[in-house]
Amino acid sequence: MNNLRSFLNIDFLVRENAVKNWRMILFLSFLAVIMISSGHSADKKIFKIASLNGEIKALKSDFIEGKKELLRLKKESSVTGKLKEKDVGPASSPPIKIVLLK
Repeated sequence: MNNLRSFLNIDFLVRENAVKNWRMILFLSFLAVIMISSGHSADKKIFKIASLNGEIKALKSDFIEGKKELLRLKKESSVTGKLKEKDVGPASSPPIKIVLLK
């Protein structure tokens, strides 16, 4: 009971040999601060990774939509429809191959 009372009165911090106790308390406090900051840093990185994964999914969706639109526009029927609006039709004669001699 006497040991408990001296512990609750914090006698171990005011005695002559209390320097080693203070050093241990400061060391443990420093370690606790490092652990807390490390935990917060890890949480921040996890949230950033989740945010970037969401952004990647959105960009992939935009890419697929753009690719789908490009494939639709590259179809021959789409190209001929656009050219008919400008009064351009398919050639009546086949193209001629030009050969250059060196």
